[in-house]
Amino acid sequence: LVMLAPTIGSGMASRIASAALLPVLATAYISSSVTPATFGARRAFHSLSRPTALRTASPSLLPLGQRRPIAQGAAALRSAYTTTEEGKFPSEEYRVFFKEDGKAISPWHDVPTWADKKNGIVNAIIEITKDTRPKMEVATKEETNPIKQDMKKGKLRDYPLDIFWNYGMIPKTWENPKAEHPEMKAFGDNDPVDIVEIGSKPIARGTICQIKAVGTLAMIDEGELDWKVIGVSTEDPKCKDINSVADMEKAFPGQIDEIREWFRNYKSDGKFEDGKWVGITEGQNSFGLGEECKDMAYTAEVIDETVEQYEQLMAGKVDADGLSLK
Repeated sequence: LVMLAPTIGSGMASRIASAALLPVLATAYISSSVTPATFGARRAFHSLSRPTALRTASPSLLPLGQRRPIAQGAAALRSAYTTTEEGKFPSEEYRVFFKEDGKAISPWHDVPTWADKKNGIVNAIIEITKDTRPKMEVATKEETNPIKQDMKKGKLRDYPLDIFWNYGMIPKTWENPKAEHPEMKAFGDNDPVDIVEIGSKPIARGTICQIKAVGTLAMIDEGELDWKVIGVSTEDPKCKDINSVADMEKAFPGQIDEIREWFRNYKSDGKFEDGKWVGITEGQNSFGLGEECKDMAYTAEVIDETVEQYEQLMAGKVDADGLSLK
């Protein structure tokens, strides 16, 4: 439990230590990989140990610009890119701004898509740290596209439960809302492509990291195509042995299915209890391509396709419709 203190706070750690169930749950939580057998225990650990204040708080009490990222890819990225916070978190005014060598940049427009295309490695901007629930996103309609918290019906938006993986976007990609996908028969969601980092460690919000893009799910959200690329950070010790969807399933058993079910149900009227969704009657998302997690080659094609759509946007061939292109 001492290992968990930086995340939950020393006072919380002492309270957790006194709870009868938590030693067993903590053992499952800190295991090197999450298996179907430990999945429910891990979620139960979070429900017992993390009060609402911590579930919605920033992963660190230090401002982003004053702390070392939890993981950040190559040394070149660490030295080139920095972030600064403005405004109190959480609030409507809160923003995370990006700089490269001291100059303001857009994480969407000024970071390359591919870090190592031959090996399927993309650059990714982490918007949401695993095991948190504020719905953070790159602000595509604001100049320099800082990270902000999404708003819904005039209120700051939180997920109904923690997201169990690091989550972000792939720069210089865009899903065109005016282009119908020939297989999915759905139009893009007007955002950069999302990426789910499946690794074992939390990655701080605002981190620009390198992720091996291993698979992808074709999610349909309210009729819009919303690709979910799934990958693992190059700094995760398991990354070097993962070169296929089968490898990823072996290294992180059950997690692809859990990702699919989380995104299928998080907008539904159901609840997540004891490691499973219950009481769902409406509001689920769906998946195309037979719900299959497509392989690395298909994933690379999806990324390249959305890079082409992004380039058309930047060239003025598609109406920006309020998006900030600088």
